[in-house]
Amino acid sequence: MHFLCSRRFRHEVSAEQRRQEVEIRKDSSLRADESLCAAWRTSSSHPGFRKYSSMWLGVTSGGGPERLSCGDPALSGRQRALCRGKPFLLPGVRDGARLAVAECQNQFRLERWNCSTTRNPAAVFGHELTSGTKETAFIYAVMAAGLVHSITRSCSQGNMTECGCDARLHGGGGGAVEEGWHWGGCSDHIRFGTWFSRRFMDVSEKNSSTGRVGFTLSTMNQHNAEAGRQAIEMTMSTDCRCHGISGSCAVKTCWRSMAPFQRVGAYLKERYERSVQVSDRARRKTRKKDQRRPADKHELIYLNKSPNYCLEDRRRGIAGTRGRRCNRTSTGPDGCNLLCCGRGYNTHVVRNIQRCECKFVWCCYVHCRRCESMNDMHTCK
Repeated sequence: MHFLCSRRFRHEVSAEQRRQEVEIRKDSSLRADESLCAAWRTSSSHPGFRKYSSMWLGVTSGGGPERLSCGDPALSGRQRALCRGKPFLLPGVRDGARLAVAECQNQFRLERWNCSTTRNPAAVFGHELTSGTKETAFIYAVMAAGLVHSITRSCSQGNMTECGCDARLHGGGGGAVEEGWHWGGCSDHIRFGTWFSRRFMDVSEKNSSTGRVGFTLSTMNQHNAEAGRQAIEMTMSTDCRCHGISGSCAVKTCWRSMAPFQRVGAYLKERYERSVQVSDRARRKTRKKDQRRPADKHELIYLNKSPNYCLEDRRRGIAGTRGRRCNRTSTGPDGCNLLCCGRGYNTHVVRNIQRCECKFVWCCYVHCRRCESMNDMHTCK
């Protein structure tokens, strides 16, 4: 079975620093691909994911010699049929998955759970895809948002034949001419990206649960994926350009643009912090005090409380915080007290060597000094 795992070839260049930067980017991309592969393997083996799964994460990568294929066994029958009808969307699916994994790791880089991946190719995300926790909620939200963002961006850039700019916001319709502006330019067509995300991720709205009845793991993931799609629209902005004589702003042309995905990730991180626990339909008896209000469509929801992620648990795929670098002076989640779970930390003296005081010498090279500095590095016990 071919997944998003593709071979990576590193090219040597003359500059040592450039070579290291290239290797870091390649390694990061490879780890993201590996995590996508195992995400499907982990989720597809769980019975609750037959109707709603992350199978789309298993499409073949186009980054190597392999070609994207609609016949990949990682795709469901419905996804294969949709792919055959729109094969040009597959690169957008791959890019959206990579975008989501990278942003997940960026938003949680300072937390105990840092959206990390393990070296076990069969369970890169561990139990997070099936645990029903706040972390599960964020994963599904950011994956759905990444797919919408990638597909919509491809439409706006003219890479798709079936979609382009949002025609509803063009030709002056809906603008405020009396206020000196009108719609124009190329507004991002998020409706197409949202539609494709729903279709490709096998979301069935008629199976969605209401808060009063309770949620299953599958309907919880459906809700969070939809909240991720809504995050794209909630973070959109209206951009304008002035037109007039001698640089005046007599008339403005405006269009709607998606926010950079890092801003979408920050929005979802805020939703994660304020996520709501909902009742589990599988638990037949629910006490009145445990009954919760219906969840809003923009909220992230979860069924089970999260573990503390302090200690390594290989069975559940939890890496723990031992050996993680912490900030001794920080009072936030990256502080040694919180990140190390009260176990204390080790201090190491690290020597850093870098180029400094660079000057251009005529003609024609740059001369730099080698500067050394000694810094303390703290790691959790």
